[in-house]
Amino acid sequence: MTSFVRALEVVRGQRGVCRRWRGPTPLAVDSYTGARQGKSPARNAVALVVYSKGFFVKSKRILVTGGAGFLGSHLCDRLVAQKHDVICLDNLFTSQKINIQHLLGKSNFEFIRHDVTHPLWLEVDEIYNAACPAAPGHYQFNPIKTMKTSVMGAINVLGMAKRCKAKVLQFSTSEVYGDPEVHPQPESYRGSVNPIGTRACYDEGKRAAETLFFDYHRSNKVNIRVVRIFNTYGPRMHPYDGRVVSNFIRQALAGEDITIFGDGSQTRSFCYCDDLVDVIIAMMNGPDSFVGPVNIGNPGEFTIKQLAEMVLELVGGKGKLVYKPLPSDDPMQRKPDITLAKTKLGWEPKVQLREGLQKTIAYFKSVNMDDFRAPTPNY
Repeated sequence: MTSFVRALEVVRGQRGVCRRWRGPTPLAVDSYTGARQGKSPARNAVALVVYSKGFFVKSKRILVTGGAGFLGSHLCDRLVAQKHDVICLDNLFTSQKINIQHLLGKSNFEFIRHDVTHPLWLEVDEIYNAACPAAPGHYQFNPIKTMKTSVMGAINVLGMAKRCKAKVLQFSTSEVYGDPEVHPQPESYRGSVNPIGTRACYDEGKRAAETLFFDYHRSNKVNIRVVRIFNTYGPRMHPYDGRVVSNFIRQALAGEDITIFGDGSQTRSFCYCDDLVDVIIAMMNGPDSFVGPVNIGNPGEFTIKQLAEMVLELVGGKGKLVYKPLPSDDPMQRKPDITLAKTKLGWEPKVQLREGLQKTIAYFKSVNMDDFRAPTPNY
């Protein structure tokens, strides 16, 4: 241990201490701790440095709320692979530990079972706030809790970011646009949301969270990012989350009829999860002058009926399409204008719907449906 410490070069930056390996060969440093004398606890942790492709890269302490969920777990995968020290926080209401089980033994990953509506104290450099049920059936099951998750969760992570001087990125949503009257939807569009409808707990909760993020940014100089996520799909979607892609695949694989709400003419744009993780990390690592909000999603537009027919074709299902009444306030069209993401982040999605569906169907075939519980009866 003594020789190890002697071989470390201390580099003092604006915040904390960065230590560099000066030994004869490159070394990947997983974890160690230290402190700067006389500094506040928020600055006591030592930044880690890892060797990657010939360069020393600063490793960050990163909190991912909702990290055991569909998108959160993919984000945790990527950050762990980049040798960051990742803390996954989740109350496992609509997610399952199986999504992160493969990470639990890694030295730079830890899981905390906690509800983001309650305060917590951690020392971190970055926060990705992904915690909130996202499927209509589940967020409508307990609408007051959904609103609390968006609003109180935002207050708690923003308070932590303020105290730690950390960057914090909000997973917002295309639902802030409601049932849009402008198509496709640019970030400048202020939306058409029913504030007293059954979807308002989620739509207005996310809108309120955006307000809080920008107020903390203006009033307290918190370093924020806001992304508005459009429909996303891929492996680790919960089979019983109630979203259209998972519902269609689960029904098709079981040989059941495919349930379509409405006449199937309503449109959605579907982005594969890997593409979305790419741009979320790019947004976090982008310049502090660009805080968003920014639309992220795939601008390819499909009707719900087209999606159902494609799933049946790829699965080889024998079910037929069954139509039921459209739920209230369900948007008739949804398509992101991603000009800002292209211009500011140099990003656009690569995975086409057919390819992404094939990967998602392969995942659904690989899992045992008995391992999953329905979070609520509404799926």
